[in-house]
Amino acid sequence: MLSLRLLLILLALFVLLKPSFSRGPYALRISCGARSDIHSPSNTLWYKDYAYTGGIPGNATLPSFISPKLRTLRYFPLSEGPENCYNINRIPHGHYSVRIFFGLVAEPSFDNEPLFDISVEGTLIYSMPTGWSNHTDERAFVEAFMFLKDGTASLCFHSTGHGDPAILAIEILQVDNKAYYFGPSYGPGVILRTDRRLSCGSRYPKFGVDYSAEHWGGDRFWNSIQTFGESSDRAISTTKSIKQASKSPNFYPEALYQTALISSESEPDLAYTAEVEPNRNYSIWLHFAEIDPSVTAAGQRIFDITINGDIAFRDVDIVGMAGGINSALVLNTTVALSGRTLTITMHPTKGTHAIINAIEIFELVMTASKTLQDEVRALQKLKTALRLPLRFGWNGDPCVPQQHPWSGVDCQYDRTISKYVIDGLGLDNQGLRGSLLEDISRLHHLQNMDLSYNFFNGSIPERLGQLTALQRLYLNSNSLSGKVPAALGGRLLHRASFNFTDNKGLCGIPGLPTCGPHLSAGSKIGIGLGGCVAFLLLVTCLTCWWKRRQNILRAQRIAARDAHYAKARMHFSRDVQMTRHHSHEHARTADENGPSLLP
Repeated sequence: MLSLRLLLILLALFVLLKPSFSRGPYALRISCGARSDIHSPSNTLWYKDYAYTGGIPGNATLPSFISPKLRTLRYFPLSEGPENCYNINRIPHGHYSVRIFFGLVAEPSFDNEPLFDISVEGTLIYSMPTGWSNHTDERAFVEAFMFLKDGTASLCFHSTGHGDPAILAIEILQVDNKAYYFGPSYGPGVILRTDRRLSCGSRYPKFGVDYSAEHWGGDRFWNSIQTFGESSDRAISTTKSIKQASKSPNFYPEALYQTALISSESEPDLAYTAEVEPNRNYSIWLHFAEIDPSVTAAGQRIFDITINGDIAFRDVDIVGMAGGINSALVLNTTVALSGRTLTITMHPTKGTHAIINAIEIFELVMTASKTLQDEVRALQKLKTALRLPLRFGWNGDPCVPQQHPWSGVDCQYDRTISKYVIDGLGLDNQGLRGSLLEDISRLHHLQNMDLSYNFFNGSIPERLGQLTALQRLYLNSNSLSGKVPAALGGRLLHRASFNFTDNKGLCGIPGLPTCGPHLSAGSKIGIGLGGCVAFLLLVTCLTCWWKRRQNILRAQRIAARDAHYAKARMHFSRDVQMTRHHSHEHARTADENGPSLLP
Protein backbone atom coordinates (compact mmCIF):
# COMPACT_ATOMS: atom_id res chain seq x y z
CA MET A 1 0.00 0.00 0.00
CA LEU A 2 2.85 2.36 0.88
CA SER A 3 4.61 1.60 -2.40
CA LEU A 4 1.39 2.34 -4.37
CA ARG A 5 1.03 5.74 -2.66
CA LEU A 6 4.67 6.51 -3.38
CA LEU A 7 4.18 5.58 -7.03
CA LEU A 8 1.14 7.88 -7.34
CA ILE A 9 3.04 10.76 -5.71
CA LEU A 10 5.96 10.32 -8.09
CA LEU A 11 3.59 10.19 -11.07
CA ALA A 12 1.86 13.40 -9.97
CA LEU A 13 5.20 15.14 -9.52
CA PHE A 14 6.28 14.02 -13.01
CA VAL A 15 3.12 15.45 -14.57
CA LEU A 16 3.48 18.74 -12.68
CA LEU A 17 7.20 19.18 -13.30
CA LYS A 18 7.33 17.83 -16.86
CA PRO A 19 8.48 20.61 -19.19
CA SER A 20 5.87 21.69 -21.72
CA PHE A 21 6.92 22.06 -25.32
CA SER A 22 4.58 24.10 -27.51
CA ARG A 23 5.05 24.20 -31.25
CA GLY A 24 5.82 27.68 -32.42
CA PRO A 25 4.17 29.29 -35.41
CA TYR A 26 5.09 27.90 -38.81
CA ALA A 27 7.65 29.97 -40.68
CA LEU A 28 9.22 29.31 -44.07
CA ARG A 29 11.52 31.75 -45.86
CA ILE A 30 12.81 30.84 -49.33
CA SER A 31 15.71 32.47 -51.13
CA CYS A 32 14.82 31.95 -54.78
CA GLY A 33 17.64 30.68 -56.98
CA ALA A 34 19.92 29.94 -54.00
CA ARG A 35 21.98 26.77 -54.21
CA SER A 36 22.20 26.34 -50.44
CA ASP A 37 20.51 27.61 -47.29
CA ILE A 38 21.84 31.01 -46.29
CA HIS A 39 21.60 33.59 -43.52
CA SER A 40 20.89 37.19 -44.44
CA PRO A 41 22.79 40.06 -42.74
CA SER A 42 20.00 40.20 -40.14
CA ASN A 43 20.83 36.53 -39.34
CA THR A 44 17.51 35.33 -40.76
CA LEU A 45 17.58 31.80 -42.21
CA TRP A 46 16.50 31.54 -45.84
CA TYR A 47 16.12 28.10 -47.39
CA LYS A 48 17.21 27.21 -50.92
CA ASP A 49 14.37 26.68 -53.38
CA TYR A 50 15.51 23.34 -54.76
CA ALA A 51 12.64 21.04 -55.92
CA TYR A 52 9.92 23.65 -55.35
CA THR A 53 9.64 24.81 -58.96
CA GLY A 54 11.26 25.05 -62.40
CA GLY A 55 12.61 28.21 -63.97
CA ILE A 56 16.19 29.44 -64.17
CA PRO A 57 18.35 30.77 -61.29
CA GLY A 58 20.17 34.05 -61.78
CA ASN A 59 21.87 36.94 -60.03
CA ALA A 60 19.57 39.56 -58.53
CA THR A 61 19.37 43.33 -58.47
CA LEU A 62 17.37 44.55 -55.47
CA PRO A 63 14.71 47.09 -56.48
CA SER A 64 14.14 48.50 -52.97
CA PHE A 65 15.64 48.79 -49.50
CA ILE A 66 12.63 46.75 -48.38
CA SER A 67 13.90 43.74 -50.34
CA PRO A 68 15.69 41.05 -48.32
CA LYS A 69 19.45 41.30 -48.76
CA LEU A 70 19.73 38.26 -51.02
CA ARG A 71 21.93 37.81 -54.08
CA THR A 72 19.96 35.40 -56.26
CA LEU A 73 16.52 35.10 -57.81
CA ARG A 74 14.63 32.74 -60.09
CA TYR A 75 13.08 33.86 -63.35
CA PHE A 76 10.66 32.12 -65.69
CA PRO A 77 11.08 32.72 -69.45
CA LEU A 78 8.04 32.17 -71.65
CA SER A 79 9.71 29.06 -73.06
CA GLU A 80 9.09 27.48 -69.64
CA GLY A 81 5.36 28.02 -70.08
CA PRO A 82 2.87 30.83 -69.43
CA GLU A 83 2.41 29.89 -65.78
CA ASN A 84 5.01 28.69 -63.29
CA CYS A 85 4.46 27.86 -59.64
CA TYR A 86 6.14 27.22 -56.33
CA ASN A 87 4.40 24.18 -54.82
CA ILE A 88 5.03 23.92 -51.09
CA ASN A 89 3.77 20.93 -49.10
CA ARG A 90 3.30 20.00 -45.44
CA ILE A 91 2.00 23.38 -44.32
CA PRO A 92 -0.12 23.09 -41.15
CA HIS A 93 -3.71 24.23 -41.37
CA GLY A 94 -3.94 27.84 -40.23
CA HIS A 95 -3.88 31.57 -40.99
CA TYR A 96 -0.82 32.90 -42.81
CA SER A 97 0.92 35.99 -44.04
CA VAL A 98 2.24 35.19 -47.52
CA ARG A 99 4.80 37.59 -48.97
CA ILE A 100 6.43 37.47 -52.39
CA PHE A 101 9.36 39.77 -53.11
CA PHE A 102 10.14 40.72 -56.70
CA GLY A 103 13.59 41.15 -58.18
CA LEU A 104 15.39 42.27 -61.31
CA VAL A 105 17.72 39.98 -63.25
CA ALA A 106 21.24 41.44 -63.06
CA GLU A 107 21.97 41.18 -66.78
CA PRO A 108 21.69 44.00 -69.33
CA SER A 109 19.97 41.77 -71.89
CA PHE A 110 16.90 41.35 -69.67
CA ASP A 111 13.86 43.60 -69.47
CA ASN A 112 14.49 45.74 -66.42
CA GLU A 113 10.85 45.72 -65.34
CA PRO A 114 8.84 42.55 -65.99
CA LEU A 115 5.07 42.79 -65.56
CA PHE A 116 3.11 39.68 -64.59
CA ASP A 117 0.22 38.42 -62.46
CA ILE A 118 0.47 36.58 -59.12
CA SER A 119 -1.98 34.02 -57.77
CA VAL A 120 -2.04 32.01 -54.55
CA GLU A 121 -4.04 28.79 -54.40
CA GLY A 122 -5.72 29.70 -57.67
CA THR A 123 -6.81 33.19 -56.58
CA LEU A 124 -5.39 36.17 -58.46
CA ILE A 125 -4.15 38.60 -55.82
CA TYR A 126 -1.96 41.07 -57.71
CA SER A 127 -1.03 42.43 -61.13
CA MET A 128 2.34 44.14 -61.39
CA PRO A 129 1.89 47.86 -62.09
CA THR A 130 4.03 49.77 -64.55
CA GLY A 131 6.83 51.59 -62.75
CA TRP A 132 6.92 49.28 -59.73
CA SER A 133 10.72 49.02 -59.81
CA ASN A 134 11.13 52.81 -59.62
CA HIS A 135 9.61 53.07 -56.13
CA THR A 136 11.03 52.12 -52.76
CA ASP A 137 7.66 51.31 -51.21
CA GLU A 138 5.37 48.29 -50.93
CA ARG A 139 5.33 47.82 -54.71
CA ALA A 140 8.53 45.78 -54.38
CA PHE A 141 6.52 42.92 -52.88
CA VAL A 142 2.97 41.64 -52.47
CA GLU A 143 1.55 40.57 -49.13
CA ALA A 144 -1.67 38.73 -48.39
CA PHE A 145 -3.31 37.22 -45.29
CA MET A 146 -5.14 33.98 -45.97
CA PHE A 147 -6.14 30.61 -44.58
CA LEU A 148 -4.32 27.54 -45.92
CA LYS A 149 -6.30 24.40 -45.23
CA ASP A 150 -5.17 21.73 -47.72
CA GLY A 151 -1.65 21.29 -46.35
CA THR A 152 -0.17 22.94 -49.44
CA ALA A 153 0.48 26.35 -50.93
CA SER A 154 0.64 26.94 -54.66
CA LEU A 155 2.16 30.33 -55.57
CA CYS A 156 1.96 30.95 -59.32
CA PHE A 157 3.32 33.62 -61.65
CA HIS A 158 1.50 34.22 -64.91
CA SER A 159 3.23 35.82 -67.89
CA THR A 160 1.44 38.72 -69.56
CA GLY A 161 3.88 39.20 -72.41
CA HIS A 162 5.92 41.93 -70.70
CA GLY A 163 9.16 40.32 -69.63
CA ASP A 164 9.98 37.22 -67.62
CA PRO A 165 8.61 36.93 -64.07
CA ALA A 166 11.50 37.17 -61.58
CA ILE A 167 11.09 36.26 -57.90
CA LEU A 168 13.60 37.20 -55.22
CA ALA A 169 12.15 35.62 -52.08
CA ILE A 170 9.05 34.05 -50.54
CA GLU A 171 7.84 34.18 -46.93
CA ILE A 172 5.05 32.05 -45.47
CA LEU A 173 4.52 33.05 -41.83
CA GLN A 174 1.77 31.83 -39.55
CA VAL A 175 -0.32 34.47 -37.81
CA ASP A 176 -3.09 34.37 -35.22
CA ASN A 177 -6.33 32.84 -36.50
CA LYS A 178 -8.13 36.08 -35.61
CA ALA A 179 -5.52 38.48 -36.97
CA TYR A 180 -7.22 41.33 -38.86
CA TYR A 181 -10.69 40.04 -38.07
CA PHE A 182 -13.01 42.42 -39.90
CA GLY A 183 -16.49 40.93 -39.51
CA PRO A 184 -18.81 37.99 -40.24
CA SER A 185 -17.37 37.29 -43.72
CA TYR A 186 -13.89 36.78 -42.22
CA GLY A 187 -12.53 33.30 -42.88
CA PRO A 188 -11.16 30.95 -45.54
CA GLY A 189 -13.34 32.49 -48.24
CA VAL A 190 -11.62 35.90 -48.14
CA ILE A 191 -8.01 37.00 -48.65
CA LEU A 192 -6.73 40.35 -47.33
CA ARG A 193 -4.20 41.76 -49.75
CA THR A 194 -2.15 44.58 -48.28
CA ASP A 195 -2.67 47.71 -50.36
CA ARG A 196 -0.59 50.04 -48.16
CA ARG A 197 0.48 50.89 -44.63
CA LEU A 198 1.21 54.44 -43.49
CA SER A 199 3.11 55.50 -40.40
CA CYS A 200 1.81 59.03 -39.86
CA GLY A 201 4.22 61.67 -38.65
CA SER A 202 7.25 59.42 -39.14
CA ARG A 203 10.28 60.73 -40.98
CA TYR A 204 11.48 57.29 -42.05
CA PRO A 205 9.65 54.14 -43.14
CA LYS A 206 9.27 51.55 -40.42
CA PHE A 207 10.39 48.17 -41.63
CA GLY A 208 12.02 45.58 -39.45
CA VAL A 209 11.34 47.51 -36.23
CA ASP A 210 9.59 44.43 -34.88
CA TYR A 211 11.71 41.89 -36.73
CA SER A 212 12.20 38.88 -34.44
CA ALA A 213 10.22 40.75 -31.79
CA GLU A 214 6.78 39.75 -33.02
CA HIS A 215 6.19 36.05 -32.48
CA TRP A 216 3.43 35.77 -35.05
CA GLY A 217 3.78 37.06 -38.58
CA GLY A 218 7.24 38.60 -38.72
CA ASP A 219 7.89 42.19 -39.69
CA ARG A 220 5.67 44.59 -41.65
CA PHE A 221 6.45 47.56 -43.80
CA TRP A 222 5.07 50.99 -42.89
CA ASN A 223 5.63 53.80 -45.32
CA SER A 224 6.35 57.14 -43.70
CA ILE A 225 4.20 60.21 -44.23
CA GLN A 226 4.78 63.58 -42.56
CA THR A 227 1.91 65.45 -44.12
CA PHE A 228 -1.32 64.71 -45.94
CA GLY A 229 -0.84 66.49 -49.23
CA GLU A 230 -0.66 70.30 -49.22
CA SER A 231 -2.20 70.79 -45.77
CA SER A 232 -0.45 72.37 -42.81
CA ASP A 233 -0.49 69.17 -40.76
CA ARG A 234 2.34 68.77 -38.32
CA ALA A 235 4.11 65.73 -36.95
CA ILE A 236 4.44 65.01 -33.25
CA SER A 237 6.25 62.26 -31.44
CA THR A 238 6.87 60.81 -28.00
CA THR A 239 9.29 58.45 -26.35
CA LYS A 240 6.78 57.27 -23.77
CA SER A 241 5.67 53.66 -23.65
CA ILE A 242 2.41 52.90 -25.42
CA LYS A 243 -0.06 50.48 -23.90
CA GLN A 244 -1.81 48.04 -26.25
CA ALA A 245 -4.75 45.72 -25.69
CA SER A 246 -3.31 42.56 -24.16
CA LYS A 247 -5.78 40.21 -25.89
CA SER A 248 -5.52 41.70 -29.35
CA PRO A 249 -4.36 39.23 -32.05
CA ASN A 250 -2.81 42.17 -33.95
CA PHE A 251 0.29 43.16 -32.06
CA TYR A 252 1.92 46.29 -33.50
CA PRO A 253 5.38 47.74 -32.89
CA GLU A 254 5.36 50.34 -30.14
CA ALA A 255 7.19 52.78 -32.41
CA LEU A 256 4.10 52.86 -34.62
CA TYR A 257 2.19 54.81 -31.96
CA GLN A 258 5.05 57.07 -30.92
CA THR A 259 4.58 59.35 -33.93
CA ALA A 260 1.40 61.01 -35.20
CA LEU A 261 0.01 63.68 -37.50
CA ILE A 262 -2.06 66.43 -35.96
CA SER A 263 -4.12 69.04 -37.79
CA SER A 264 -3.63 72.79 -37.45
CA GLU A 265 -6.06 75.38 -36.09
CA SER A 266 -6.38 76.96 -39.53
CA GLU A 267 -7.26 73.59 -41.10
CA PRO A 268 -8.81 71.48 -38.33
CA ASP A 269 -9.79 68.62 -40.63
CA LEU A 270 -7.17 65.94 -41.15
CA ALA A 271 -7.68 64.20 -44.50
CA TYR A 272 -5.79 61.48 -46.37
CA THR A 273 -6.52 60.60 -50.02
CA ALA A 274 -5.30 57.48 -51.81
CA GLU A 275 -5.75 56.11 -55.32
CA VAL A 276 -7.28 52.62 -55.35
CA GLU A 277 -8.66 50.12 -57.82
CA PRO A 278 -12.36 50.71 -58.54
CA ASN A 279 -15.24 48.34 -57.78
CA ARG A 280 -13.43 46.66 -54.91
CA ASN A 281 -14.06 46.15 -51.20
CA TYR A 282 -11.48 47.50 -48.77
CA SER A 283 -10.84 46.86 -45.09
CA ILE A 284 -9.53 50.03 -43.42
CA TRP A 285 -7.69 50.00 -40.10
CA LEU A 286 -7.06 53.30 -38.30
CA HIS A 287 -4.57 53.53 -35.42
CA PHE A 288 -4.67 56.14 -32.67
CA ALA A 289 -2.83 56.91 -29.44
CA GLU A 290 -3.17 60.18 -27.53
CA ILE A 291 0.46 61.27 -27.38
CA ASP A 292 -0.27 65.02 -27.57
CA PRO A 293 0.79 66.44 -24.15
CA SER A 294 -1.95 69.09 -24.41
CA VAL A 295 -4.61 66.37 -24.02
CA THR A 296 -4.66 64.82 -20.57
CA ALA A 297 -8.15 63.42 -20.06
CA ALA A 298 -11.18 61.99 -21.84
CA GLY A 299 -13.51 64.41 -23.59
CA GLN A 300 -10.82 66.95 -24.52
CA ARG A 301 -10.48 65.74 -28.14
CA ILE A 302 -13.47 64.29 -30.01
CA PHE A 303 -13.83 63.92 -33.78
CA ASP A 304 -15.87 62.18 -36.49
CA ILE A 305 -14.32 59.99 -39.17
CA THR A 306 -15.73 59.96 -42.69
CA ILE A 307 -14.78 57.83 -45.67
CA ASN A 308 -15.57 59.38 -49.04
CA GLY A 309 -17.97 61.71 -47.25
CA ASP A 310 -19.91 59.02 -45.36
CA ILE A 311 -19.71 58.79 -41.56
CA ALA A 312 -17.72 55.71 -40.57
CA PHE A 313 -17.14 56.52 -36.86
CA ARG A 314 -18.87 59.21 -34.85
CA ASP A 315 -17.62 60.95 -31.67
CA VAL A 316 -14.23 59.26 -31.45
CA ASP A 317 -12.64 60.00 -28.06
CA ILE A 318 -9.24 58.31 -28.04
CA VAL A 319 -8.56 58.68 -24.30
CA GLY A 320 -12.04 57.57 -23.35
CA MET A 321 -12.13 54.60 -25.75
CA ALA A 322 -8.53 53.44 -25.20
CA GLY A 323 -8.68 53.81 -21.41
CA GLY A 324 -6.14 56.59 -21.00
CA ILE A 325 -3.42 58.62 -22.66
CA ASN A 326 -0.52 56.83 -24.37
CA SER A 327 -2.83 53.89 -25.03
CA ALA A 328 -3.51 52.37 -28.47
CA LEU A 329 -6.91 52.45 -30.12
CA VAL A 330 -7.59 50.55 -33.37
CA LEU A 331 -10.76 51.14 -35.44
CA ASN A 332 -11.76 49.02 -38.41
CA THR A 333 -14.41 49.26 -41.10
CA THR A 334 -15.09 47.76 -44.52
CA VAL A 335 -16.18 49.90 -47.46
CA ALA A 336 -17.19 49.20 -51.06
CA LEU A 337 -15.64 51.65 -53.51
CA SER A 338 -16.84 52.20 -57.05
CA GLY A 339 -14.36 54.94 -57.94
CA ARG A 340 -10.60 55.24 -57.88
CA THR A 341 -10.32 57.56 -54.88
CA LEU A 342 -10.40 56.80 -51.17
CA THR A 343 -10.52 59.79 -48.81
CA ILE A 344 -10.36 59.39 -45.02
CA THR A 345 -11.20 62.53 -43.03
CA MET A 346 -10.98 63.23 -39.29
CA HIS A 347 -13.27 66.18 -38.45
CA PRO A 348 -12.98 67.62 -34.88
CA THR A 349 -16.23 68.18 -33.02
CA LYS A 350 -14.62 69.06 -29.69
CA GLY A 351 -11.18 70.63 -29.51
CA THR A 352 -9.44 72.22 -32.46
CA HIS A 353 -7.27 69.40 -33.75
CA ALA A 354 -7.58 65.87 -35.10
CA ILE A 355 -4.86 63.26 -34.72
CA ILE A 356 -3.92 59.91 -36.25
CA ASN A 357 -0.92 57.58 -35.87
CA ALA A 358 -1.21 55.03 -38.67
CA ILE A 359 -3.42 53.73 -41.47
CA GLU A 360 -3.69 50.24 -42.97
CA ILE A 361 -5.67 49.53 -46.15
CA PHE A 362 -6.40 46.00 -47.35
CA GLU A 363 -8.25 44.86 -50.43
CA LEU A 364 -10.74 42.06 -49.77
CA VAL A 365 -10.27 39.34 -52.41
CA MET A 366 -12.79 36.53 -52.61
CA THR A 367 -11.05 33.17 -52.92
CA ALA A 368 -11.63 31.38 -56.20
CA SER A 369 -13.33 27.99 -56.31
CA LYS A 370 -10.73 25.44 -57.38
CA THR A 371 -10.91 22.58 -59.88
CA LEU A 372 -12.12 19.14 -58.80
CA GLN A 373 -8.95 17.51 -57.50
CA ASP A 374 -9.51 14.12 -59.13
CA GLU A 375 -9.68 15.78 -62.55
CA VAL A 376 -6.56 17.82 -61.83
CA ARG A 377 -4.67 14.60 -61.11
CA ALA A 378 -5.98 13.08 -64.34
CA LEU A 379 -4.68 16.06 -66.34
CA GLN A 380 -1.30 15.87 -64.61
CA LYS A 381 -0.95 12.20 -65.62
CA LEU A 382 -2.07 13.06 -69.14
CA LYS A 383 0.59 15.77 -69.26
CA THR A 384 3.25 13.15 -68.57
CA ALA A 385 1.81 10.50 -70.89
CA LEU A 386 1.46 12.90 -73.84
CA ARG A 387 4.90 14.42 -73.16
CA LEU A 388 3.55 17.94 -73.28
CA PRO A 389 6.37 20.42 -74.00
CA LEU A 390 7.21 23.08 -71.41
CA ARG A 391 5.58 25.79 -73.52
CA PHE A 392 2.18 24.45 -72.46
CA GLY A 393 2.84 25.20 -68.82
CA TRP A 394 0.08 23.20 -67.17
CA ASN A 395 1.14 24.25 -63.68
CA GLY A 396 -1.08 25.26 -60.79
CA ASP A 397 -4.86 24.97 -61.18
CA PRO A 398 -6.25 24.26 -64.68
CA CYS A 399 -9.23 26.63 -64.40
CA VAL A 400 -8.29 29.42 -62.00
CA PRO A 401 -7.45 32.20 -62.00
CA GLN A 402 -9.99 32.55 -64.79
CA GLN A 403 -7.69 35.04 -66.53
CA HIS A 404 -5.03 32.32 -66.91
CA PRO A 405 -6.53 28.87 -67.67
CA TRP A 406 -4.34 26.07 -68.97
CA SER A 407 -3.71 26.09 -72.69
CA GLY A 408 -6.02 23.63 -74.47
CA VAL A 409 -8.29 23.12 -71.43
CA ASP A 410 -11.92 24.23 -71.24
CA CYS A 411 -13.57 24.60 -67.83
CA GLN A 412 -17.09 24.85 -66.50
CA TYR A 413 -18.28 25.78 -63.01
CA ASP A 414 -20.42 23.09 -61.39
CA ARG A 415 -22.71 24.78 -58.88
CA THR A 416 -23.78 21.47 -57.33
CA ILE A 417 -20.27 20.82 -55.99
CA SER A 418 -18.96 24.42 -56.03
CA LYS A 419 -15.96 23.33 -58.10
CA TYR A 420 -14.69 23.78 -61.62
CA VAL A 421 -14.70 20.72 -63.88
CA ILE A 422 -13.00 19.96 -67.19
CA ASP A 423 -15.46 19.82 -70.09
CA GLY A 424 -13.09 20.19 -73.06
CA LEU A 425 -9.58 19.34 -74.29
CA GLY A 426 -8.16 20.85 -77.48
CA LEU A 427 -4.65 19.59 -78.21
CA ASP A 428 -4.87 19.11 -81.96
CA ASN A 429 -1.92 19.60 -84.33
CA GLN A 430 0.67 20.05 -81.58
CA GLY A 431 3.21 17.42 -82.60
CA LEU A 432 2.49 15.38 -79.47
CA ARG A 433 3.59 11.79 -78.92
CA GLY A 434 2.78 9.08 -76.43
CA SER A 435 -0.29 6.99 -75.66
CA LEU A 436 -3.72 7.58 -74.18
CA LEU A 437 -4.05 6.45 -70.57
CA GLU A 438 -7.02 4.88 -68.85
CA ASP A 439 -6.85 7.85 -66.42
CA ILE A 440 -8.47 10.02 -69.06
CA SER A 441 -11.75 8.35 -68.06
CA ARG A 442 -11.52 10.26 -64.74
CA LEU A 443 -12.51 13.41 -66.62
CA HIS A 444 -16.17 12.53 -66.04
CA HIS A 445 -17.50 15.88 -67.28
CA LEU A 446 -15.64 15.85 -70.59
CA GLN A 447 -17.86 16.82 -73.53
CA ASN A 448 -15.33 17.66 -76.24
CA MET A 449 -11.89 16.21 -76.93
CA ASP A 450 -9.75 16.96 -79.96
CA LEU A 451 -6.38 15.15 -80.12
CA SER A 452 -6.16 14.98 -83.91
CA TYR A 453 -3.11 15.45 -86.13
CA ASN A 454 -0.53 14.24 -83.63
CA PHE A 455 1.62 11.10 -83.31
CA PHE A 456 -0.21 9.12 -80.63
CA ASN A 457 0.18 5.34 -80.70
CA GLY A 458 -1.30 2.39 -78.87
CA SER A 459 -4.99 1.61 -78.50
CA ILE A 460 -7.98 3.68 -77.44
CA PRO A 461 -8.67 3.01 -73.72
CA GLU A 462 -11.80 0.93 -73.15
CA ARG A 463 -12.82 3.20 -70.30
CA LEU A 464 -13.10 6.13 -72.67
CA GLY A 465 -16.48 4.70 -73.53
CA GLN A 466 -17.57 5.35 -69.94
CA LEU A 467 -17.55 9.12 -70.48
CA THR A 468 -21.27 9.45 -71.01
CA ALA A 469 -21.12 13.25 -71.46
CA LEU A 470 -18.66 12.98 -74.37
CA GLN A 471 -20.27 14.31 -77.56
CA ARG A 472 -17.32 15.21 -79.79
CA LEU A 473 -14.18 13.10 -80.04
CA TYR A 474 -11.54 13.67 -82.72
CA LEU A 475 -8.64 11.22 -82.79
CA ASN A 476 -8.04 11.27 -86.53
CA SER A 477 -4.59 11.46 -88.16
CA ASN A 478 -2.60 9.63 -85.50
CA SER A 479 -0.98 6.19 -85.26
CA LEU A 480 -3.56 4.49 -83.08
CA SER A 481 -4.36 0.80 -83.44
CA GLY A 482 -6.77 -1.84 -82.22
CA LYS A 483 -10.54 -1.99 -81.93
CA VAL A 484 -12.53 1.15 -81.16
CA PRO A 485 -14.40 0.54 -77.85
CA ALA A 486 -17.90 -0.68 -78.55
CA ALA A 487 -19.40 1.91 -76.20
CA LEU A 488 -18.01 4.68 -78.39
CA GLY A 489 -19.34 3.05 -81.54
CA GLY A 490 -22.81 2.89 -80.03
CA ARG A 491 -22.68 6.58 -79.18
CA LEU A 492 -22.75 7.41 -82.88
CA LEU A 493 -26.43 6.54 -82.85
CA HIS A 494 -27.07 9.38 -80.39
CA ARG A 495 -25.87 12.32 -82.51
CA ALA A 496 -22.30 12.16 -81.22
CA SER A 497 -19.54 13.36 -83.57
CA PHE A 498 -16.50 11.10 -83.63
CA ASN A 499 -13.59 10.96 -86.09
CA PHE A 500 -11.11 8.06 -86.06
CA THR A 501 -9.92 8.21 -89.67
CA ASP A 502 -6.27 8.15 -90.82
CA ASN A 503 -5.26 5.68 -88.12
CA LYS A 504 -4.12 2.62 -90.11
CA GLY A 505 -4.46 0.29 -87.16
CA LEU A 506 -7.97 1.19 -85.96
CA CYS A 507 -10.99 -0.96 -86.78
CA GLY A 508 -14.42 -1.97 -85.61
CA ILE A 509 -16.89 0.82 -86.45
CA PRO A 510 -18.46 2.05 -89.69
CA GLY A 511 -15.90 3.90 -91.79
CA LEU A 512 -13.01 1.81 -90.46
CA PRO A 513 -11.75 -1.63 -91.53
CA THR A 514 -13.41 -4.72 -90.12
CA CYS A 515 -11.54 -6.19 -87.19
CA GLY A 516 -10.22 -9.73 -87.20
CA PRO A 517 -10.15 -11.71 -83.97
CA HIS A 518 -9.76 -8.89 -81.60
CA LEU A 519 -7.46 -9.10 -78.69
CA SER A 520 -7.42 -6.62 -75.91
CA ALA A 521 -4.21 -4.93 -74.88
CA GLY A 522 -4.06 -7.23 -71.84
CA SER A 523 -4.48 -10.28 -74.01
CA LYS A 524 -1.74 -9.11 -76.34
CA ILE A 525 0.58 -8.60 -73.42
CA GLY A 526 -0.34 -12.06 -72.09
CA ILE A 527 0.36 -13.73 -75.42
CA GLY A 528 3.64 -11.90 -75.71
CA LEU A 529 4.71 -12.97 -72.25
CA GLY A 530 3.56 -16.55 -72.94
CA GLY A 531 5.60 -16.66 -76.14
CA CYS A 532 8.66 -15.41 -74.30
CA VAL A 533 8.26 -18.08 -71.62
CA ALA A 534 7.77 -20.82 -74.23
CA PHE A 535 10.86 -19.70 -76.11
CA LEU A 536 12.91 -19.72 -72.92
CA LEU A 537 11.65 -23.24 -72.09
CA LEU A 538 12.53 -24.46 -75.58
CA VAL A 539 16.03 -23.01 -75.37
CA THR A 540 16.46 -24.56 -71.94
CA CYS A 541 15.32 -28.00 -73.13
CA LEU A 542 17.57 -27.90 -76.19
CA THR A 543 20.51 -26.87 -74.04
CA CYS A 544 19.86 -29.71 -71.60
CA TRP A 545 19.47 -32.24 -74.49
CA TRP A 546 22.68 -31.09 -76.13
CA LYS A 547 24.62 -31.30 -72.87
CA ARG A 548 23.20 -34.78 -72.19
CA ARG A 549 24.13 -35.94 -75.71
CA GLN A 550 27.66 -34.64 -75.27
CA ASN A 551 27.96 -36.49 -71.97
CA ILE A 552 26.82 -39.75 -73.59
CA LEU A 553 29.27 -39.44 -76.48
CA ARG A 554 32.08 -38.63 -74.08
CA ALA A 555 31.22 -41.72 -72.00
CA GLN A 556 31.21 -43.93 -75.11
CA ARG A 557 34.64 -42.69 -76.19
CA ILE A 558 36.06 -43.36 -72.74
CA ALA A 559 34.48 -46.84 -72.70
CA ALA A 560 35.94 -47.75 -76.13
CA ARG A 561 39.39 -46.64 -75.09
CA ASP A 562 39.22 -48.58 -71.84
CA ALA A 563 38.08 -51.73 -73.72
CA HIS A 564 41.13 -51.66 -76.02
CA TYR A 565 43.49 -51.38 -73.08
CA ALA A 566 41.70 -54.19 -71.26
CA LYS A 567 42.02 -56.56 -74.27
CA ALA A 568 45.72 -55.84 -74.60
CA ARG A 569 46.28 -56.54 -70.93
CA MET A 570 44.32 -59.77 -71.21
CA HIS A 571 46.52 -61.08 -74.09
CA PHE A 572 49.66 -60.11 -72.25
CA SER A 573 48.57 -61.87 -69.13
CA ARG A 574 47.68 -65.02 -71.11
CA ASP A 575 51.08 -65.08 -72.81
CA VAL A 576 52.82 -64.66 -69.50
CA GLN A 577 50.82 -67.47 -67.99
CA MET A 578 51.47 -69.79 -70.94
CA THR A 579 55.17 -69.05 -70.77
CA ARG A 580 55.27 -69.86 -67.08
CA HIS A 581 53.28 -73.02 -67.63
CA HIS A 582 55.65 -74.30 -70.35
CA SER A 583 58.69 -73.64 -68.21
CA HIS A 584 57.14 -75.50 -65.33
CA GLU A 585 56.33 -78.56 -67.47
CA HIS A 586 59.89 -78.68 -68.84
CA ALA A 587 61.41 -78.57 -65.41
CA ARG A 588 59.18 -81.34 -64.15
CA THR A 589 60.18 -83.64 -67.08
CA ALA A 590 63.84 -83.12 -66.40
CA ASP A 591 63.44 -84.10 -62.78
CA GLU A 592 61.58 -87.23 -63.72
CA ASN A 593 64.19 -88.43 -66.30
CA GLY A 594 67.24 -87.52 -64.28
CA PRO A 595 70.36 -85.84 -65.54
CA SER A 596 71.21 -86.39 -69.16
CA LEU A 597 74.09 -88.77 -69.98
CA LEU A 598 76.99 -87.49 -71.95
CA PRO A 599 78.26 -89.63 -74.70
